[in-house]
Formats: sequence, C-alpha cells, structure tokens
Amino acid sequence: MSRPSLPPPELRAYLEELVRRTSAVCGDRLVSVLAVGSLALGDYRHGRSDVDVTVVVDPAPPHADLSALAAALAHPELPCPAAGLELVVYAADFAARPSGEAGYLLDLNTGPALPERAGYDPADASDFWYVIDRSVAHQAGLPLYGAPARDVIAAPDRPTVLAALRASVREHADGDGHLPDNRVLNGCRATVHCRTGHWFPKRRAGEIVAASEPAFEPLITEALRSFERPRAEAAVLPADEVRSFLAWVAGRVEEAAAAAGV
Repeated sequence: MSRPSLPPPELRAYLEELVRRTSAVCGDRLVSVLAVGSLALGDYRHGRSDVDVTVVVDPAPPHADLSALAAALAHPELPCPAAGLELVVYAADFAARPSGEAGYLLDLNTGPALPERAGYDPADASDFWYVIDRSVAHQAGLPLYGAPARDVIAAPDRPTVLAALRASVREHADGDGHLPDNRVLNGCRATVHCRTGHWFPKRRAGEIVAASEPAFEPLITEALRSFERPRAEAAVLPADEVRSFLAWVAGRVEEAAAAAGV
C-alpha cells in the first residue's frame, strides 16, 4: 500500500478548514500541521478510522489560545466527517528531540464516535500513545501546512518505541473500549514493527502476520473482514482467541526488547 500524497477526497475540505482555524488561532507560532496515523500510512477507512493530526508550534501559545483552538476545532463547531479527530499540539523544542514522554500542550479528542476530551497536562496521559504517534509521524507524516514531518518530529529511539509497544499491547489486552478487530490488528502492527523497525498500515500488517503464522490466520482474517465495516457493525471475535493472540504478540515484543537491551 503506497503512501498517499494527498488526503482522501472526503476529508480535504475538513482538513483545509482545520488548518485555517489552527492558523487563525496560532498565527505566526504555527510551524507545521501534519496528518498522521492511518491517513499518513495510506489506510484511512471512512466511517471507521479517526483523523489523526499533529500540530507543531513555536513558541508554545498561552493556555487561553490552546483552549480557543480546542473550542474552534471541537465537533460539531467544526463538524468532523470521520469517526473522530485526535489532534495533538507539541512545542517545537519538545517535538525536535527524541522522547519517551507524552509531552503535549493540547490533546484533543472530538467527533461523532469519540468521547470529548481536551487535555492540557501530559502527566494525565499514558506516554506510549504519543511515542508511537510521533514515531509514525516521523516516518510517514503527511504535511498539511508548513515544515515536513522529518524536519520537526524526532524519531524516538528503538528501545523507547519497544517500551511503548509493550505498554500498547498490554492496553489492548486488558484495557476497555477497544474493538476486538482493532485489538488484533494493532497486535499485528506491533509484531511487524518489531520485525522490521517500520510502521505498516494495520491491514497490511494483518496480512503479513496471517501469512507467516498459520495458527492465527483464521482469527486475523476475521479481524480484517470486520475492519472493513463501520465501528457499530464490528464483529464479535472469540475473546479467548484474541487474548491468546495478544499474549503471543507480547512475547514477540519482549524478544525484540531483550535484543535491544530494554
């Protein structure tokens, strides 16, 4: 699956308005607006995927401006055509150095299928989500405005990413609120990253693991079928098989972490 050069047509007007509003609030502080996640990796599924956006600013705006940005971008003030918007704002000096911390100035979740959240204190969040997102952004971030991703987002080092994957697999095994197909395909993506050091789209990662691990091929195939559907129509996968698969994934992450000295 090739990396996109433009966002999907159904998102372009929305993202253009998102950039316009972000620029209006941040002014000359705005360094970059980047599409990350499934948009950057070329695996966006309309009606299923979130829109993931990273914003880099220099210097950090005052809290009042960050709050104004959250209000300007919140659904339905800016109607989100996707399942949701997950937008993170970083100061340029933080984003430019490798880090295992969350480190954000604003973490906004909004949209028709997401619980509303505007967070301003990174101590309130689990670091691993942001480490993985910045690693994906460095590899594949799609510029919507300003400087390219590799110029503004440092890649976390391999031990840091593997520690984040360890936490991610644990969250998907034990945490609430994750669809079964997404648990399985996140596990596939983690496995392929451990093998290659490269981020693959979830569906491609699922195909790779299904082909190499016959014992899990039926479960992954069903997860891939389910992932084609809207969230509300996701399949109920056998819970014991999902747990068994994620335990196997955890073992692959531990092997990679041990090899990296984590």
